Amino acid sequence: MIFAPITRALIEEAGIVSGQSVLDVAGGPGEPSLTIAEKVGPTGSVACTDAVAEMVEAAEREAHRRGTTNVSFGKCMADSLPFGDNSFDVVVSRLGVMFFPNTVTSLREMLRVTRKGAALALAVWQKSEYNPFLHVVTEVLSWYVETPPADPDAPGAFRFAEPGKLASIITEAGAIDVRERFLSFHIEAPISTDEFWELRSATSATLRQKLADLPKEQTIQVAREVRDCARILSER
Repeated sequence: MIFAPITRALIEEAGIVSGQSVLDVAGGPGEPSLTIAEKVGPTGSVACTDAVAEMVEAAEREAHRRGTTNVSFGKCMADSLPFGDNSFDVVVSRLGVMFFPNTVTSLREMLRVTRKGAALALAVWQKSEYNPFLHVVTEVLSWYVETPPADPDAPGAFRFAEPGKLASIITEAGAIDVRERFLSFHIEAPISTDEFWELRSATSATLRQKLADLPKEQTIQVAREVRDCARILSER
């Protein structure tokens, strides 16, 4: 539950309560869908979608492990949601929208399936200097792999880090009463530095590709240095 503070913020901002129907777009391996399912209770429901089949399968396994029965799962792109107009009381996406290839189209789809006057709540990363969870790996990797300057509008973790950028696009997509909130939180999880490395390398396709291009010896060295940096951060 590393990102539990983000999930709690989404629930709070969207005003999610018992009995509601909620859509989670880019739900990954099951969160925040499963936590939201607890919040809406047996009279509510959650639809968890992701574009990656393996993520959907992982989410289904976790729901089965927890005994959660008020969540459905489906594979789909955010810009082509298989739901009718005005289907959900709330639509959320936690750390997903910055990776959408067609952001405006995807947001319009999310608004289309949201009931009139209901909430759309999104969470994206702030600038990298505020985010050691991602930055420490990027920094270490830059010592071994030459990385050209990122296109600020291309899909990526910090695509919407600039305040106001995502809000402007959401407004363009047709949303009203758009507001932003800066959430500062500490990651607190009972994981080792080895588990931290495994988590980061497992959840980032970009990182996996860069590591695949390195000689085995350098890959081992990158992993060692990331673990060392993570250990220092955890002791602060």
